[in-house]
Amino acid sequence: MKNLVKRKLKAGKPALGTWVTVGHPDMTMYLADMGWDWLVCDMEHSAFGPETYHFMVQSMLYARERCMPMCRIPWTDLIWIKKVMDAGATGIVSPRIETKEQAEDMVRLMKYPPWGERGAGPRLAAFRDPDYFKTANDETLCVVMIETAKGVENIEEIFSVEGVDACFVGPSDLSLDMGIHRDYTNPVFLKTLDRIVEAGRDAGVAPGMHCFTTPGPTNINEALDRGFLFCAVNADTAYLRNGVNAAFDHIKGWRPGESREEVDL
Repeated sequence: MKNLVKRKLKAGKPALGTWVTVGHPDMTMYLADMGWDWLVCDMEHSAFGPETYHFMVQSMLYARERCMPMCRIPWTDLIWIKKVMDAGATGIVSPRIETKEQAEDMVRLMKYPPWGERGAGPRLAAFRDPDYFKTANDETLCVVMIETAKGVENIEEIFSVEGVDACFVGPSDLSLDMGIHRDYTNPVFLKTLDRIVEAGRDAGVAPGMHCFTTPGPTNINEALDRGFLFCAVNADTAYLRNGVNAAFDHIKGWRPGESREEVDL
């Protein structure tokens, strides 16, 4: 196993991907072909589970050398981590990490002995990879989500945990917890982002954030300029809606969403 994303981040280069919320293998198959470094399938807020995730990873095996399948699990839990790792996740994003102990648990559950406690049943993860057991501990990516004020408060301790490779800021959740929901230009929020980037730089942990193409601090280019490296750009549903709206813009003599009352039949 060779993890392109981990190599990029260690070299101080951006590794960009997107969020997958539609639980269908076709979604990962097409998005993996677009050139992203990684895809995170979101099992925290989306309506699919480990069986569907297995097939979603399967559909992007053709691109496994250049687009890494990853997963955001619902919680830092042995069963969730075991299921998605064995299904082929090359990295895990774990939500709401607030303490050093939680980060230590995450690493322990992701890694094989003697480092951790992961059991030996990789199934799809080791498909056509005879060196998987030798390389998995070093190559799998451990990403802690910083999305609360408590997580920020303890960030230096969290980043001190061996095996934590990157962090990921959920700007909506973090600003909500700070009492300034989606007020991304608030000086307090901007100062918090800078603290996260600085702490990551000091600890050798790649800072990341969910980004967009709209103007503001969560804009992908602004985030990269600020020092973030592990960044998601939008999500699958946003690309679907944007593509449909772009098609609508080119249609003359018709507009979407007309009601029966608006049409003289």
